[in-house]
Amino acid sequence: MFIPKGNNIHVYDVNSLYPFVMKEFKYPVGRPTYFDGNILKLDPNAFGFFYCKIQTPKNLKHPILQIHHKTNNGLRTISPLGQFKGMFFSEELYNAQKFGYSFEILWGYIFKSDYIFKDYIDKLYNLRLTYPKSDPMNLIAKLLLNSLYGRFGMNDSFTYSQIINKKDYPNFEKQEGFKDSIQDLVKLGSNYLVQLKNPKVEIGTDLDNGFITHNVNISIASVVTAYTRIHMSQFKNNPLFPNLYYTDTDSVYFDGPLPDHFISPTELGALKLEGIYDQGIFLAPKVYALAGGEIKELLRNKLLRLKG
Repeated sequence: MFIPKGNNIHVYDVNSLYPFVMKEFKYPVGRPTYFDGNILKLDPNAFGFFYCKIQTPKNLKHPILQIHHKTNNGLRTISPLGQFKGMFFSEELYNAQKFGYSFEILWGYIFKSDYIFKDYIDKLYNLRLTYPKSDPMNLIAKLLLNSLYGRFGMNDSFTYSQIINKKDYPNFEKQEGFKDSIQDLVKLGSNYLVQLKNPKVEIGTDLDNGFITHNVNISIASVVTAYTRIHMSQFKNNPLFPNLYYTDTDSVYFDGPLPDHFISPTELGALKLEGIYDQGIFLAPKVYALAGGEIKELLRNKLLRLKG
């Protein structure tokens, strides 16, 4: 939230922001390589995650680099001005330089990069456009498009439940790490119901190297969200645009229209105009009200009504 109250509020949403960045940009592939010091001296276009000292511009209206800040009420995501340290995606740092940020790289990890989602996104987005919003196929395609990246960011500590015959149980106890993984053990007649937390070997499964693969990749999930922040940064700090009142993951609220070349109802990554409202009040993230048009219902049933 940047400005708490205004008139003539134009509300824009990005068309399928997550699928757009998954299609258009390269992602980490292969094994990471650790480095110490300023990797840009060896490779000016290094791709990866860098732990840096950050120096922001002094008077940036809409800061764009985010950090987690510990408070008495837990962690909060903020976009500070001044100096701070943190781990950032390389492309987000390069983008921040355009806004006057500078950084000193201390250490990090570099990756090879490649396009890994393009065909998947093209096929499902075209499928979604084929069906109206009221059709279940449209919803299925939308969910598959928007939920894929989160799959890579899941907690890899899975729980498994298995039924083991009591006669066979002593053999499983001998497996390395088996007893340490047990969360619960319930007698079921001649069997045990065993609940295990993230075991090295799933019971009854023969896996290469003795480890379970869940296809979790935190670097990919992190890069998706970083690319979305990069995409949204173009709507900030632009003196040619109307005043920016509020922004969310994939939406922007201005007190006037944006140039036509940003607008398209169907193009991936373009903006669509959701509505124009006579008045708007913006109190905090997910806490706002709009009047003179459709009243917005807020997240977690927070609803403010602006009368008059």
